[in-house]
Amino acid sequence: MNEQKIFKQECTEEILSQGEDELLLESTKKWLTDSFRKKYPYHFSCLGRPIIQYPQDMVAIQEIIWDVKPDLIIETGIAHGGSLILSASMLAQIDMMEAIESGQTMNPNQSKRKVLGIDIDIREHNKIEIEKHYLSSRIQMIQGSSISSEIIEQVKIIANNYETILVFLDSNHTHEHVLAELEAYAGLTSIDSFCIVFDTIVEDLPLNSFPDRPWGPGNNPKTAVWEYLKSNSGFEIDKSIENKLLITVAPDGYLKRVR
Repeated sequence: MNEQKIFKQECTEEILSQGEDELLLESTKKWLTDSFRKKYPYHFSCLGRPIIQYPQDMVAIQEIIWDVKPDLIIETGIAHGGSLILSASMLAQIDMMEAIESGQTMNPNQSKRKVLGIDIDIREHNKIEIEKHYLSSRIQMIQGSSISSEIIEQVKIIANNYETILVFLDSNHTHEHVLAELEAYAGLTSIDSFCIVFDTIVEDLPLNSFPDRPWGPGNNPKTAVWEYLKSNSGFEIDKSIENKLLITVAPDGYLKRVR
């Protein structure tokens, strides 16, 4: 076994050990709860745009995009646009790699790959900043409810033009809304790709963590994931990602399509 395989095997074993370490898991949960009170994930950006995400999940996202090499990334929830920018930057790097390996000339403003963002309310100032970003040629935005029949049909028409699709769900966090998103978009996920459901951590936080929001323990993305998986055997929760990150807003939310 060469050094690279040995290193990978060691990492796999260490990640599994992390996920079984009750003391480590308990201290991580306490840190996450405390950090939410300080609005910790609001303090990061990606290439100039606020992303409202934990750095650990940002790392996981770029790893997944690089491994899957999707043609299309569908994202519900846009906010300031940082996640769109992160996804677009990774697609640009994949294009660059393929151009270098093939010896072809690459036009950075032309790509078969795209990030499709959906939001019920794309704030005008955010839209302006996203559209003037140097990666904007790789981004398409649709305004409307992600669970309306019109928007779902529009997204499916676009998706028909792509082979490898990755899905991120990060909009309204109620059980009903996320379950409807899963039913609408998870099926577009390619085999061996992912449908990532963010903020499943709501289920694990104290009851009063979101006093001005309709979601909370018992009514959130994680309960929607559990409900969806009862009747959809094509997806499995990839616990290895959660065990590796430990600090994540998406426990049970990294869903890998296996069939």
